Amino acid sequence: MIKRTLYFGNPAYLKTNNEQLVVEMHGTGETKSTPIEDIGLLILDNQQITITQALLSKLLANNTAVISCDDTHHPSGMLFNLDGNSLQSQKFKAQVEASVPLKKQLWQQTVMCKIENQAALLQHEREEYKLLLTYAKDVKSGDSENHEARAAAYYWKRIFPDFLQFRRERYGPPPNNLLNYGYAILRALVARSLTSSGLLPTLGIHHRNQYNAYCLADDIMEPYRPFVDKVVCQIIRGNGKFLEMTPNMKKALLEIPAMDVQADGQKSPLMNAVQRTTASLAKCFEGKSRKILYPELS
Repeated sequence: MIKRTLYFGNPAYLKTNNEQLVVEMHGTGETKSTPIEDIGLLILDNQQITITQALLSKLLANNTAVISCDDTHHPSGMLFNLDGNSLQSQKFKAQVEASVPLKKQLWQQTVMCKIENQAALLQHEREEYKLLLTYAKDVKSGDSENHEARAAAYYWKRIFPDFLQFRRERYGPPPNNLLNYGYAILRALVARSLTSSGLLPTLGIHHRNQYNAYCLADDIMEPYRPFVDKVVCQIIRGNGKFLEMTPNMKKALLEIPAMDVQADGQKSPLMNAVQRTTASLAKCFEGKSRKILYPELS
């Protein structure tokens, strides 16, 4: 069953009762409830939201990812369960002891799939894409020749309409804001799935920033980024260059966890595909498999 994504953008009081998330809306007195077991992602996007410790504890026990947004309405922090799998210490040990050659091979697979998905999106947008397929085939162990960066330079020049004069910069003009928001949701989904698969989101196979608590999440989300880009392309088609965040744009981005993706011939919501990906990664660390299961953008 796909877990629900709940978004709160107005003042509210969140508490728990009978294993339910109970919402009391400020000013209206309106009360709603949702079973906690159904919630996969909770986004808090108002400075006047109050949430009880009892509810936070139950959300984390359910392996719900909780995202807090700042006063500019952009995600600024994430909260996750520290005990997401019954065999956690065993899986941690396998992850920590993973060999360098294995991690390089896993990163090779990750980069190849990311570039292939970028090529598929360019093709979908009727842009020239075949060079990216060449780059994908040429990726070596550990991506020693940095084909990921070469592909990115080619991809970002072509994926959005020319009138946007787009440059991918975190704090750059729109649609960077839309990409950042979508990637934050994706990052939370991946980190949540990693913990439920018994893995440490901090220990990456490629990313190694000592100040980054989610290096592995940043690694594993790479092939999924083009799915976010696809949603942003759809938003641009409907809004032209007027891309300051609106409720409708945010709604489209919040539906990313439920969008259909194809992996190994099986169609499923993106959130479920991410769980299959992280489960396959755990098997790689344990020596039970040599291949990560990633989705294919079509």
